[in-house]
Amino acid sequence: MDLFLKIILLIVSVVLTGSILLQSGNSAGLSGSIGGGAEQLFGKKKSQGYEAILSKISTAAAIVFILCSLVLVAFE
Repeated sequence: MDLFLKIILLIVSVVLTGSILLQSGNSAGLSGSIGGGAEQLFGKKKSQGYEAILSKISTAAAIVFILCSLVLVAFE
C-alpha cells in the first residue's frame, strides 16, 4: 500500500507540474492590469478551450496530491 501511494504521488506530481507549466501566465505590472482588464472584459473567454482543461487537470491533480500526501503521513 505504501509503495502504491508513493508511485501515485510521483505520477500526480509530474502531471501537476506539467499542467501548471503549460498554462499561460497572467499579465503582470501596471500595463498588464490595464490591458488585461480590457481583454478579459471584452475579449477571449478563458472558460473555454485547452486552458479550462488544464485548469481542471491541475485542480484534480492538486487534490489527489494533497490526499495522497496526507494518507502517507497518517500511516507512517
